[in-house]
Amino acid sequence: MSRYRVSMDIGGTFTDVIGYDETTGRYHVGKSSTTPDDLTRGVLTALESLVDSPRDISFTVHGTTQGLNAFLERRGVKVLLLASKGAGDTYHIARGPRTRLYDLHFRKPEPLVPKRDIVEVGGRFDAAGEELEPLDEQAVREAARRYREGGFGAIAVAYLFSYLDPAHELRTREILLEELGGEVTVSLSHEAAKEWREYERTSSAVVEAYTGPVVRRYLERLETNLKERGLTVPMHVMQSSGGILTAESARRRPLQTLLSGPVGGAMGGVELARAIDRPNLIGVDMGGTSFDVSLVIDGQPDISPEANIEGLPMLMSVVNIHTIGAGGGSVAWLEAGGLRVGPRSAGATPGPACYGRGGTEPTVTDANLVLGRIDPDWFAGGTLDLDTEAARRALDTVGQGLGLDTLAIAEGVCDVANAKMAQAIRTITVSRGIEPREFTLVAFGGAGPMHAVFLARELGIKEVVVPRFPGAFSAWGMLQTDIRKDFSDTYFHLDADLDGADMAAKLRGMAEEGLASLAGEGVPEENRRVEHAVDIRYAAQEYTLTVPLADADEPAAEGFVEVIAKRFAQQHETRYGHANLGAPIEFVTLRTTAFGDLGRGAAEQVGQAQGPDFAHETREVVFDGQARPTILVRREALSAGHTFEGPAIIVESTATTVVPPGFSVSVDPIGSLVVRNTEEEQ
Repeated sequence: MSRYRVSMDIGGTFTDVIGYDETTGRYHVGKSSTTPDDLTRGVLTALESLVDSPRDISFTVHGTTQGLNAFLERRGVKVLLLASKGAGDTYHIARGPRTRLYDLHFRKPEPLVPKRDIVEVGGRFDAAGEELEPLDEQAVREAARRYREGGFGAIAVAYLFSYLDPAHELRTREILLEELGGEVTVSLSHEAAKEWREYERTSSAVVEAYTGPVVRRYLERLETNLKERGLTVPMHVMQSSGGILTAESARRRPLQTLLSGPVGGAMGGVELARAIDRPNLIGVDMGGTSFDVSLVIDGQPDISPEANIEGLPMLMSVVNIHTIGAGGGSVAWLEAGGLRVGPRSAGATPGPACYGRGGTEPTVTDANLVLGRIDPDWFAGGTLDLDTEAARRALDTVGQGLGLDTLAIAEGVCDVANAKMAQAIRTITVSRGIEPREFTLVAFGGAGPMHAVFLARELGIKEVVVPRFPGAFSAWGMLQTDIRKDFSDTYFHLDADLDGADMAAKLRGMAEEGLASLAGEGVPEENRRVEHAVDIRYAAQEYTLTVPLADADEPAAEGFVEVIAKRFAQQHETRYGHANLGAPIEFVTLRTTAFGDLGRGAAEQVGQAQGPDFAHETREVVFDGQARPTILVRREALSAGHTFEGPAIIVESTATTVVPPGFSVSVDPIGSLVVRNTEEEQ
């Protein structure tokens, strides 16, 4: 009988799998090295360490970085873009902002499609959605011929005002499939992003076409391998929005999976916030390659209706995550007489010098090992023996250039990495008017707990929480989320002209569409729900804020405009530090989100400590240039209620937690390590 709810998360260095045993109510973790040449191999290896057979799986979800990696590394497919006649340059003109005003070397982001691969097609709708000129079907057929002869891998179609009437885009796809067969990848802009803003909608369609075939091939290969091994349930995929979809739906809308990998940790933070009763969290996920920061505000994920990656915009719901190249595998190097760390990573192969896989460059992991902050005999649960001498030799290659001994350069590498990560946290908090000292820092990822307390000290944050299985926390978070589908409809109306009954009717129609869409995801009718919101801005302004609505009929209620204006003003004050209550506002976009509950595993309670003592040993670990006697304890030896003072090192199979002097550690009822600054409390 199938009994495991399983999630799989691929990182730059390790692939993590976590399973919830529905029979016992306990979680189990599996891990393997990531296999860049064939990611499915690493997933299957990690899965085999957790379950005897995929037949034992009752539910599964996967977070993938395939699309994001293809985008960042510019290894997507060659795309042919079909645009409205006379508007072929829209994609290249873009918005024209100079995002770094005083950078003399600034260059616009490089588009994914060169001008020579843009085909203009006759046919036009106006801004009211009325057809002015019929589609030039012959031009579409000629574009299909060019696709065949030009070695293209996908087609993006982005016509003017197709978000109002998609008839021309839909007919274009029919013709392309007639001419090229059913295997061709065609991304329509109104399906990728049914919203106004021509350039952003075009960019969304292009990114989906560019990365879609890569994502589809990967998901098909993984799903086929799992089914051949006995998997009998649908595979689900994490979306950028924090929800999940079946792999079949994800293959149809691959753009939604672009940030699939990092989002699991953010959604884990939402569930953790509820479990430990701390509504405001800063989540920091440090793996082998990257450092991701996300927020939970008032118990909810920080979600935006659009994303911008490397200067290219995409209209889609996305959990706000700020990422920098700072991980355990980040390489330390010298430039102009100064020490730099990252963004280049040693990755999984060859990895840090201490892995013994042929790597010779010094990394953050090597520095922590030399300082004694990693147990070389029980790294990754004892699956990997670390070579301390190799780490020393690697660090000395940069230390000699600065006249520093091994320990000094090791601390220097950690300090530089910590400074970069602290700045990343400020970028997503302080720069948006959010005070990090009012939040709890949640540390996860294989290397996150190793640096989190130092980051908290830098930022004045009083409390750090390290959840159970921190290295697999992103995978755990994927098990705590719902099926999610997002719908939008452009709706331009000034507050003075608003017909509340009409808005309510449109929202009810969107709700019906959303609820019906969940049937195809296998969600029982009683487990479906919708939420509504509207994008609002001050009249004659450009940028909007998304304001939640209580229900679809709220706009029809008496006094709705006054209530929503006040709600918008409060959000504007919070976001920008000022508001103008009473000024005319404009409604721009209606949004409906459909949620489907497929169940989840509860947070597992851990045993209560029978006394203050626990098994541990003492080792010398370097802090602030001085070797100090430090507690070394395996996390499995700790129970709820245990407390102790730092310095301390807590080791487990998925991560290592470092607690410097001046901090205390306690264990809460669900096994989280709660680290507090004792120096500030006195």
